[in-house]
Amino acid sequence: MADVLIVGDGPGGLSAGLFLAKNDMDVTVFGQNETFMHKAMLYNYLGIPQITGSEFQEIARKQAEGFGCKILDVEVTEIEKNDAGFAVSTADGNKHEAKYLILASGFEEGLVDKLELSRDSNNDDAVIADRDGKIDIENLYVIGWLTRGQRTQAIISAGEGAAAALSILSIEAGRDIHDFDVVKEDDDDDDE
Repeated sequence: MADVLIVGDGPGGLSAGLFLAKNDMDVTVFGQNETFMHKAMLYNYLGIPQITGSEFQEIARKQAEGFGCKILDVEVTEIEKNDAGFAVSTADGNKHEAKYLILASGFEEGLVDKLELSRDSNNDDAVIADRDGKIDIENLYVIGWLTRGQRTQAIISAGEGAAAALSILSIEAGRDIHDFDVVKEDDDDDDE
């Protein structure tokens, strides 16, 4: 059983997967690399002057996998809440379970309809979530298009994925967690 299942492999899902796997969580991301990012040309992603969405996706997938995040190229057919937390059924007949679930699935709302999530009729019927993507169902996070309607961007989704991951890491640690790495000083500098 994984610690976290993530449905969606765009910037939000991959960002969450990266942060969680980097911090020793067992994470599985479900996505067939068919995100809208493949149609994007990014000029507004801070720190990257320009990059195609496809290039971004390739780099992001490799980066997340490099930290141990599993990415399964399989369609999710059903999501359900159970005693363990959540179960995700896939088109290949497999069932995956985890304590936490992050939904970062873009416009694939049919999957989440059975969960009866609270919606905001004033915002394209978006799912109501807090700043970390938490909703009123324990251990379920919803990020990206599903919570923001048309008011989203790749950089916002990636940030939401990071926020959801840090929330899960903080819950598991019983204290606030941040993921901030520092530049290691070269030992040769000490000799000067």
